[in-house]
Amino acid sequence: MAHARSEMTARKPSGKWSDFSVRLASAAVLGPIALLCLWQGGLAWSLFIAAAIAGMGFEWAKLALLPLKSPGTWLIVVGLLASLALGHSGLIFGFAGLAVAAGVVGITYGWFPAAGIPYAGIGALSLLWLRLQPGHGLYDTMFLVVVIWSTDIGAYLVGRLIGGPKLAPKISPGKTWSGSIGGLLISGLAATVLAGGRHGFDFGALPAAFALSIFAQGGDLLESWIKRKLGVKDSGRTIPGHGGLFDRLDGFLAAAPVAAILALSVHGGLPLWG
Repeated sequence: MAHARSEMTARKPSGKWSDFSVRLASAAVLGPIALLCLWQGGLAWSLFIAAAIAGMGFEWAKLALLPLKSPGTWLIVVGLLASLALGHSGLIFGFAGLAVAAGVVGITYGWFPAAGIPYAGIGALSLLWLRLQPGHGLYDTMFLVVVIWSTDIGAYLVGRLIGGPKLAPKISPGKTWSGSIGGLLISGLAATVLAGGRHGFDFGALPAAFALSIFAQGGDLLESWIKRKLGVKDSGRTIPGHGGLFDRLDGFLAAAPVAAILALSVHGGLPLWG
């Protein structure tokens, strides 16, 4: 038995790159789906966001220790989806739906189950609104996606290659200052290339890129803090190598509202990078 256990341990991938292949495979499958829906916009994007927000609703209910068949679970999921539907008529209607849904769940099941509704819903509504804007909606949302993805990739690669002092050891022991700075710089580089297009680098995109990258990393730390408080490693097991939907989308939940504010405040709305 001891020999068999040692054999299994030897075969199990280990080290700081042990999850790289699984993460890469998941990204290779889900990334093109997300980009296709983003490119199509309209119904495709709405359904993509709806699927993500429903999945996050189920994950949050599980984190709140609500059984799958509990009315509370379905109140969270239906409340999120209803708010998203209302968001097609304007952000104010979507936010009102979130407030009502959170109030109903909070009164019935407590503050923690209710907290997941604005936590997931505000970011999802911002993503929906950003893409559905006429004119530069596609480019603004693509800018946000590129910044967050390059932040994640840069932080992962630089953090593992360089290592060094921990960023927030009591919240997320695996994150390093080198990874955080690397993610910030690589996201800035990617943003200037995207914004410049055929004309080369557009360094005017850096302030927006850095702001979104910082908020995305803050969202990642917030999710890590929540999981540490709950005593769980991942928010779920939806995405191999990445954990749950909250684990994958935490950066978007924090940065998407910032992107929406930037899009509203710059040049009457668009493009968000200046």
